[in-house]
Amino acid sequence: MSETLNKLLDVEELDRNLFRSRHHVENYRKILFGGQVLGQALTAASRTVENRLSHSLHAYFLRPGSSELPVIYEVDPIRDGGSFTTRRVVAKQRGRAIFNMSASFQIKEAGFDHQTEMPCGEIPAPESLKNTQQLALEAGLVSPQYDQRRYMIDFRPVDPHNYFAAEIHEPKCMFWLRAEGGMSDDPMEHRAALCYASDMGLLGTALQPHHTSLFDPHLMPASIDHAMWFHRDFRFDQWLLYVTDSPSASGARGYTRGQIFTRDGLLVASTAQEGLIRKIKH
Repeated sequence: MSETLNKLLDVEELDRNLFRSRHHVENYRKILFGGQVLGQALTAASRTVENRLSHSLHAYFLRPGSSELPVIYEVDPIRDGGSFTTRRVVAKQRGRAIFNMSASFQIKEAGFDHQTEMPCGEIPAPESLKNTQQLALEAGLVSPQYDQRRYMIDFRPVDPHNYFAAEIHEPKCMFWLRAEGGMSDDPMEHRAALCYASDMGLLGTALQPHHTSLFDPHLMPASIDHAMWFHRDFRFDQWLLYVTDSPSASGARGYTRGQIFTRDGLLVASTAQEGLIRKIKH
C-alpha cells in the first residue's frame, strides 16, 4: 500500500481484539470520513483472522465521528468455522459507539463462476480525464486551499458535468479510481483500501435527478449504512471502474449501489449504501 494510505488505514493493537487508529484524514468540518472508518475497521477485523480473506461486510454509521480524535476498534470474534470466519467490530470515540460492522472471511475455494458485463460503449481512458481536485477548482466550487488529494485516491469522473453540476440527470455515474502510490502484494491491504475508497461517489449519484449536488452548501449528506462484497482478487494500485446507480430516493434518504470492474472487464466488487440527503432549511 502507498506509504501515506498505509499509515491512514493502519491500526495499533492495544490488546487482544482491541485496536486504535493512528491517523485520520484532515477534514475542515471536523467530521470523520466514513470510508476511513470502514477501511480501518476491516483492517482491525483482518488482524484477528488467519489465512482467510474478507468477502463481505455490512456496516452502520451510528453517530458522526470527530476527525480530531483517535478511534477505538473493538473486535468480537463471533465465529471461526471450517470455511468461514465472522467478526463484529464496534468503533468508539469518547466511550460511545459511532459505527458497527459485521465482516465475513472465507478460505480460498473453487466453484461456479459468472459475472455481469462491464457497461458497453466508449468509456474514456482514465489517463484522458481530470481528477476531482482539478475539476472542483476549475468549476469554482472550492477554494484554492481545498485539497482532495488528502484522501490519497486518484478519483476521475467519466462525466464531470453529471458529478458537479446542480442539474437534472439520470441517477447513474462512472468513475475511474485507484490508490495514489504503489501498494504491497497483500490482498487484504487492497481490500481495505478499496473499502475506504468505495464510500466516495456513491451518495452523489442519488442527487442527480434532483437539481442539486454534494457541493450544495444547503445539503446535509451523510452515510447511514454501507455493504460491500468482494468477488475476485484485484490490485488497487491499478485503475478500477466504479459504476454506480440510484434506484430510489425518499424520506430524505438516497439508496445507491455500485459495481467495480478492472480495466479488462473483471467484476471484482459490489457495493450498496443508503445515505442521508437532507436539505437544510434557511
